[in-house]
Amino acid sequence: MDGYFQVSEDTFHPVIVFESLGGNADIAYELGEEFKARYPEPYQRAEAIYSFVRDRVRYTSDRDQFGYPEFAQNADELLQEINKGRARGDCEDYAVLLATMFKAAGYRTAIILIPGHAAALVHLPGYRKARTFLTFHGESGWVWAEATGRRNPLGWLPQKALQGQTIAFEIERAEDLPQKSYPKGEATQIERRRRIIRISPFFLIIFLMWIIPTISRVFLVTLYRRRN
Repeated sequence: MDGYFQVSEDTFHPVIVFESLGGNADIAYELGEEFKARYPEPYQRAEAIYSFVRDRVRYTSDRDQFGYPEFAQNADELLQEINKGRARGDCEDYAVLLATMFKAAGYRTAIILIPGHAAALVHLPGYRKARTFLTFHGESGWVWAEATGRRNPLGWLPQKALQGQTIAFEIERAEDLPQKSYPKGEATQIERRRRIIRISPFFLIIFLMWIIPTISRVFLVTLYRRRN
């Protein structure tokens, strides 16, 4: 993945993303703009973009698809395959297309890398369906976009994510890029913050009314069996 994302100890430079942004913008960026016009509500728009990519690309490893351990498609190349009804790709392909479309649709977005895996992030503070928000550059509200599984909703986070070294690059100022020009990026650590699930007192009372008789019944049945 280094050839497409150019990762070193202190830099993260995802050049593959910028092949479809700024002066290089083409069909993927245009489609993101169409989603922005079609879905004025921000959360609905983000979900629509996410579902579009998730439901139209079949996960396939680079070795099975191209015969190489690593090979990345840019956003326009993958969208061309979607339009032909035969799109396949692995994690970085999903991430690149999502980041491009999110950016075009008016969102702050980033590419995140964990050992052996890549995903997209989208800044959606207040998005109630996300169980986990990530903190990036000291700012919370970042949501993980993992479209590699057909059943994954926006905001789903792999269980092993963020357990090792994690870096991310926010895609910014891409609209001002001249053709074939790429900004430099700094590798940035990501923090994970789980949402606090608050239980209503009403539901707590209902739960206690259910659990106490259940425990009592189990105790009485056990006691009866021991006596007999």
